[in-house]
Amino acid sequence: MSKLDEKIEKYTESCKKLGLDVSAELVEKVTRGLGPSIYNADAESVSCSDPEELARVRENFLKKKLGLSESDETLDAAIKEVCEAMGSSNRNKYRALFYAMLAKKFGKEDVYA
Repeated sequence: MSKLDEKIEKYTESCKKLGLDVSAELVEKVTRGLGPSIYNADAESVSCSDPEELARVRENFLKKKLGLSESDETLDAAIKEVCEAMGSSNRNKYRALFYAMLAKKFGKEDVYA
């Protein structure tokens, strides 16, 4: 099993454990789309307590990658919703799952087609 396959399996298992409504197929596509960043422990997860990181998620992922034009307040509310869905006590908010949930929330799964 390749390192990528191990990461995909890890994220898929975490998704099931957290009870997130994201398909394994979308998790795999987002994981592949993240490239080498998933192998860096710091870049692999999203810190919901870091306002700068959340602003980067909004600007670089939601606006640039997904092409969303909603207000910052709407986008920030969606990010907060995903943080809550993944659990405040959960230290491993994997970026692949975080992005997959945001893509699904805004109906942008086709970006990873």
